[in-house]
Amino acid sequence: MGIKLTNNANATLAAGINSSATSITLTSGQGARFPTLTASDYFYATLIDTSNNLEIVKCTARSTDVLTVVRAQESTTARAYSTGDRIEIRITAQTFIDATTITSLEPHKVSDQANTSTGYFELPKGSTAQRPGSPVNGMMRYNTTTSQSELYQNGAWVQFAVTSPSAISYLLVAGGAGGASGGGGAGGLLTGTAAVGPSTAYTITIGGGGTGGTGGGATPLATNGVNSSAFSQTAIGGGYGAIIGNNMPAGGNSGGSGGGGGAYSGGTTAGGAGTAGQGFAGGSNGGQTSSPYGSGGGGGAGAVGQSPASAVGGNGGAGTASSISGSSVTYAGGGGGGSYGGGSGGSGGAGGGGAGSGSTTGTAGTANRGGGGGGSFASGTGGAGGSGICIISYANTYKLATATGTYTQTDSGGNYIFTFTGSGTITF
Repeated sequence: MGIKLTNNANATLAAGINSSATSITLTSGQGARFPTLTASDYFYATLIDTSNNLEIVKCTARSTDVLTVVRAQESTTARAYSTGDRIEIRITAQTFIDATTITSLEPHKVSDQANTSTGYFELPKGSTAQRPGSPVNGMMRYNTTTSQSELYQNGAWVQFAVTSPSAISYLLVAGGAGGASGGGGAGGLLTGTAAVGPSTAYTITIGGGGTGGTGGGATPLATNGVNSSAFSQTAIGGGYGAIIGNNMPAGGNSGGSGGGGGAYSGGTTAGGAGTAGQGFAGGSNGGQTSSPYGSGGGGGAGAVGQSPASAVGGNGGAGTASSISGSSVTYAGGGGGGSYGGGSGGSGGAGGGGAGSGSTTGTAGTANRGGGGGGSFASGTGGAGGSGICIISYANTYKLATATGTYTQTDSGGNYIFTFTGSGTITF
């Protein structure tokens, strides 16, 4: 809405009006002396009769010589006026008030204008929780939570006038292995820091979980988990659990963490080896010589898989809690061992390991935790391994990175956290 002014605008009434009329017809041709109004414009005018009685009106529209008005403005009184009485634009108190008060700022009137101020231009301020609900590219604000100015672009709020980080912290977990009779080994787990540079796209590869195999017989065997990689580091997929030996030794496979050894009546069946710095070995079958026979639990990132106790399969080895700020989740637990001949399965290791079984299918490892699948009995099927994950963290005093692929981005404890549950890239 804008007030309009014109010097020396005056006219006479072509017809009289009563005190409630809202349309004033001017003498033909005199309407052009008054401002042209858009839908949001207006001006104040003064009606004067032959006795010098005055009334201020607010004109909200003009169609040639016809004015549409709101009567009795600024404490004046509406009255009747006769043909030939005058109407003029005069300076009134409300004219000054409206002309000097900004009621709404029209963006096009301040855009493309040179600003010669030597003071400041203040951005809107608010917390992360107070960000606009439906942001669009180009929005700018000062974030009081992060103490940084930020710009919305390409689907994310990013800081500007800040530098890229030179190093980040990461947690990288490979896919867990499938179980068979023995529990599947957890995916290898790596954590540390990595040097990074600006404007470089770093590839993040997230390994899937291995498939479960039958508890007894040669086929189908369970499979190892798939490696995960990032920042020139590779976490090794977990080693699959062994089958029931059928009087032949059947050891768990090696991997990030090793698979559990299979049930075997003829002696000890070893668990598979883990990878140094990433995980632990699977448990053996414990050398059981009488039914029911238990299988070993798969190794975890934080502990070896357990051997069976009595008729119960060995528990999976425990995983490791995340060291990333803002994330306390435990990852890479081994799968519990299965059992043959009426026993029961072992528990999955903390960190997404699947439970073993003595009568049904083993439980799958948890997706994006890198857990090993639980083992099963002779004619059952072991659980599949859980897929891996990559978590990246760095201080939010640096520029917010851009990423592609399957990921989420959060702010926690003064850090940006990127969690990749699928493969993608990140650019700092």
